[in-house]
Amino acid sequence: MASVPYPFTAVVGMDDMRLSLLLNAVSPGIGGVLVRGEKGTAKSTLVRSLAALLPAMDVVPGCRFSCAPEAPDPGCPDGPHEAAPGVRRPTRLVELPVGASEDRLVGALDIERALSEGVKAFEPGLLARAHRGILYVDEVNLLHDHLVDLLLDAAAMGASHVEREGVSVRHAARFLLVGTMNPEEGELRPQLLDRFGLTVEVAASRDPEQRVEVVRRRLAYDDDPAGFAARWAGDEAALRERIAAARDLLPHVRLGDGALRRIAATCAAFEVDGMRADIVMARTATALAAWAGRTDVAVEDVRRAALLALPHRRRRSPFDAPGLDEDRLDEVLEQAGGDDEPEPDPQGPGDGGPDGGGPGDGGPDGGGGPGGGVPPQPAGREAETAPEPDAAPETDALPEPQGDRPETEPSPAAGAAPRPGAGPAGEQSPVGAAEPFRARVLTVPGVGDGAAGRRSRARTEHGRTTGARRPRGALTRLHLAATVQAAAPHQRARGRSGAGLVVRRDDLRQAVREGREGNLVLFAVDASGSMAARQRMGAVKGAVLSLLLDAYQRRDKVGLVTFRGRDAELVLPPTSSVDAAAARLERLPTGGRTPLAAGLLKAREVLRVERLRDPARRPLLVVVTDGRATGGPEPLRLAARAAGLHAADGTASVVVDCEAGHVRLGLAAGLARDLGGTAVTLDELRADAIAGLVKDVRSTRRAA
Repeated sequence: MASVPYPFTAVVGMDDMRLSLLLNAVSPGIGGVLVRGEKGTAKSTLVRSLAALLPAMDVVPGCRFSCAPEAPDPGCPDGPHEAAPGVRRPTRLVELPVGASEDRLVGALDIERALSEGVKAFEPGLLARAHRGILYVDEVNLLHDHLVDLLLDAAAMGASHVEREGVSVRHAARFLLVGTMNPEEGELRPQLLDRFGLTVEVAASRDPEQRVEVVRRRLAYDDDPAGFAARWAGDEAALRERIAAARDLLPHVRLGDGALRRIAATCAAFEVDGMRADIVMARTATALAAWAGRTDVAVEDVRRAALLALPHRRRRSPFDAPGLDEDRLDEVLEQAGGDDEPEPDPQGPGDGGPDGGGPGDGGPDGGGGPGGGVPPQPAGREAETAPEPDAAPETDALPEPQGDRPETEPSPAAGAAPRPGAGPAGEQSPVGAAEPFRARVLTVPGVGDGAAGRRSRARTEHGRTTGARRPRGALTRLHLAATVQAAAPHQRARGRSGAGLVVRRDDLRQAVREGREGNLVLFAVDASGSMAARQRMGAVKGAVLSLLLDAYQRRDKVGLVTFRGRDAELVLPPTSSVDAAAARLERLPTGGRTPLAAGLLKAREVLRVERLRDPARRPLLVVVTDGRATGGPEPLRLAARAAGLHAADGTASVVVDCEAGHVRLGLAAGLARDLGGTAVTLDELRADAIAGLVKDVRSTRRAA
């Protein structure tokens, strides 16, 4: 692996991402960058190359917490520091792995020495190492909840606190937070999303010339990293000087009342929560002016700041794509404008405007420039990447009973005319989902050991203490009472003479805690003709969408199996991207026979594979059907046998009964009994429905 980083200025395209990183280099108070995009778009490469552009820093010699010599942290665990000249070192880029432990992030205390010797033996973590530098989290959307909480606290307070049974250590932790993620693998929690100052969407270029240039440069770098970096050294040096010049100019940039009015009006018009968006926009607009070499914030600076700071903050459903309506933005800026805004100076030093382009573009190997500015977009790129206006989904009300006659599935052999809008073989066009609602919590019985989440009971590192055990490996959560109880009988034999307790390694006890885990929620949705009434299917999709929203909030993985016609299909393999499941559900067509057994067998095969991949994550099967089964000999008997296989596997399950009308056959309830689960109606899924509905999915055998 090459030790020489890929040059920042050698990256082709990625204009918004480059500009966002550079603005944070000029003004770290902006609050970092979140980069959303498909895999293989050089997100990580560009972030890692940023550190080489940042100026070196002075630190106190020997301080593990990077204290500044001119203003050391008075509470530094390595302090107090005496006045002394500092040592100069490069700015650090610290990477936080997705699977890191809490101790790796915040540091660890030696509990044994703290109890027996009364000293604070502290080993710093990644937050201490990232102080005054860059903290980079790749796949930040996959980070465990407890690590996200620690990051939120450190980002908000600029300090990290480590607490272990009354022993406390605090140190400064101010860093530039940069995260990258692939939205297909799941969305980010709103609390952490708001902590990123700016967000950008990236995608691979569709321009063949740009793609050729990307491949050419990458191959040249892989063949000779040092030689390739040397070819771009001049551009890197020029960009480094421009960052320093913009930092020096930043305190002199004037943010006028007109610009402030536009910022406030824009945040109000797009209904962003809180005031953080206003502050971030103001800092971003100021940094844009400094980057362009100007001392006044222009209208275009405010507009560009809004496009970078607001898309991830606007009020929206978790399933809506981020973005801003640029026509609406221009209208708001015009209405809030005044006459006090200066025009941008087109001849700013080293720049052609806030986009960052300037003289010297076209360094080695073509595009890009010494300023790392934004090169002209190829034709058609704006249309390719512009966010689309939100489209209101078609909604249908909950179905009303339609008399005593139960719905029956039309048989193609009976010569029935296809319904309006039907496709081949009576297939119906997709129906929009009804308005989602707050769903009741469905949980898996027992106590698991899966990934941290918010659904079912599990043994976790966080939560309420339920017991104690001997530590396996490093002690992370001390159970003080159990430790004292284990050490107390041996005090005389150990020669205790003073007030302190003589504690040995064998006395330490780890606290056993119970919290919540995320599950694999696999939906098996009946899309056959018996479900095809438009109002009815709209209500069914609305119910499934409500359960998907619940899964999003509880950090579950989800999968989607549908069955209709002659077979079942895995529409969405299990994934953390709940919004992908919602998109597939919205496009789901209906019609044909009801191969219920095939749907259950397909679901069982999916769960079998997932148990091998992730054995700790417990599954919850949600079957959405009216219980009818048609096609082939004895379809109901085959469905019952398939359900019995799930029961034998011990899979927790729930059947959402979609049967409508006054006359009900009760087939869904029978299916639930065969699965060893329970059945609920669409109305009973609502959190404000019948009081006392049992939340846990319990098998009838346990109830018996």
